Amino acid sequence: MNSSGVPFVKASACGNDFLILDGVYAPADLAAFSRRLADRHQGVGADGVEWLFPTDGADVRASLFNADGSPAEVSGNGTRCVAAYLCWQQAKQKIVIRTGAGLKTCTLISRHEKQYEFELAMGEPEVGEELLIPLSRGDVRGIPVSLGNPHFVIFVSTFVAGWQQQALEIGRHHEFKHGINIELVTINDRNHVDVRIFERGVGETRSSGTGSCAAAVAAMVEKKADSPVEVHTPGGVQIVRWEEQVFLRGSAELICQGEFFG
Repeated sequence: MNSSGVPFVKASACGNDFLILDGVYAPADLAAFSRRLADRHQGVGADGVEWLFPTDGADVRASLFNADGSPAEVSGNGTRCVAAYLCWQQAKQKIVIRTGAGLKTCTLISRHEKQYEFELAMGEPEVGEELLIPLSRGDVRGIPVSLGNPHFVIFVSTFVAGWQQQALEIGRHHEFKHGINIELVTINDRNHVDVRIFERGVGETRSSGTGSCAAAVAAMVEKKADSPVEVHTPGGVQIVRWEEQVFLRGSAELICQGEFFG
């Protein structure tokens, strides 16, 4: 490891923030080091850490760790942040990133200084049958959706205080052996939904790319919405369209760069 510090770039996609690091600086225990990096008090602070490695058949391989150090298959927002970083480095219009959920292609839509907008091809979703999850305060029904990582989409009429505790209890349920990302969704009209997100290994986040896709897909499957769907979260808006596969459009911004001395 570099004795003078490990260089990083921090990026954000709709308020979902990530640290991007070259895999040449990767220590033996990536999980523990990523957890220290992501700590918002004694580290740099982030929802996730993306480590970049050379690979065949793509521009880069991105290995993602959640804020708690647990590995994750893919993040739509994190992948866009990686694409923004690579566009900044190489001035490319199309970026192919190998993730734990396969190859993801990011097409540059627009750029202004360090702010980028991409459309990301997310692949074909897997949608399961509605599940009934018993909780301490009553049963909850939701739709399992996979975008290469697991989601549980719950339709609600409003976001009630304390929903985060309910989401935490759902995430610990034995039905979800590998944890679960949870989306609470209110339907505004056929093309607009509001979403709140509680991510596996992180907690409540301001946005999620795959979570936005899962919410929109579940709404379309349940005949509550039509493609394209504008997904509104506290961190911003993303657009999900579902044709032969799911496409996710949204922003990514490079915030700063520095060195971590931990």
